[in-house]
Amino acid sequence: MKQFNVGIIGATGMVGQRFMLLLENHPWFKVTTLAASPRSAGRPYGEVVGDRWLMPRALPEKYKDMVILDASDVASVAKNVDFVFCAVDMKKDEIKALEEAYAKAEIPVISNNSAHRATADVPMIVPEINPEHTEIVAAQRARLGTTRGFIAVKSNCSIQSYVPALHPLMKFGVKEVAVCTYQAISGAGKTFDSWPEMVDNIIPFIGGEEEKSEQEPMKVWGKIDGDEIISATSPAITAQCIRVPASDGHLAAVFVRFEQKPTKEQILKLWNNYGGINLPSAPEKFLTYFTEDNFPQTKLHRDLYDGMGVSIGRLREDSVYDYKFICLSHNTLRRAAGGAVLMAELFAEKGYFS
Repeated sequence: MKQFNVGIIGATGMVGQRFMLLLENHPWFKVTTLAASPRSAGRPYGEVVGDRWLMPRALPEKYKDMVILDASDVASVAKNVDFVFCAVDMKKDEIKALEEAYAKAEIPVISNNSAHRATADVPMIVPEINPEHTEIVAAQRARLGTTRGFIAVKSNCSIQSYVPALHPLMKFGVKEVAVCTYQAISGAGKTFDSWPEMVDNIIPFIGGEEEKSEQEPMKVWGKIDGDEIISATSPAITAQCIRVPASDGHLAAVFVRFEQKPTKEQILKLWNNYGGINLPSAPEKFLTYFTEDNFPQTKLHRDLYDGMGVSIGRLREDSVYDYKFICLSHNTLRRAAGGAVLMAELFAEKGYFS
């Protein structure tokens, strides 16, 4: 695999910082360009971020003196990169316009933003679940009038714990799902220092999250039909999303009803044998089931397989639904930057960046 030059758009934010650590020694991707808002442009990255570096490891020396470019100066960014990761904090219509500008400049965009998730020809990919959705890029390029440029998006962080667990069970006709997610504060780009009111607190509302949790799995499970992805019509999902005082890691309590109820042994066999993918950032094991009654735990298991694994536990029959269980994944690794890097690896392997 050739090495690709990569830009990070929104490099000063929490997800942008996570991208920088994940790509520090990546075998395929080399960070050559950092871009952010006009107020940061023209200054060294280390100077701009200063004490706003939020990652558990120190800022790597290789990034400190890199001069930040203005993210809106598409031409300047485009001349130095093969593709970009985008994780900007802007209004949705502004993000859509910015990402399309990069795509039309023939720069593929791997986006952590939600602006294009509902666009019918923009793939929203979890590589272990729907890698075939890369094929919609041809239709998107035809619409945009590009030969290289396209946009692909990562799904909402809330769905990347329970959807991986449900996916192997779809053969039994997953009919109805009720899910309650318990989401860490880093999902809002916060730490306990910047959000002290979250200490010893729970907030039973995250704006827009429940709608995304109910609708986005339908696109992931959808099928390509002509020049668009047609969302699945089942299962029916109802969700509640709650902010909890954890630094990282989103946990989900899941209740599921089937058309054809499997046995517990059948479910465990599917989880334990579900295959992964052979990409640099892919976990050794995608799904891990814990037999202990009090596992998985956010603090203990969010970093499973470098934060890219999904943990499952407490599978048991339910008095209203057929079964219930618990899922956990790391929200800024498997669900945000790490998931986007893995998706970029999938596109690279399939030749979409060439």
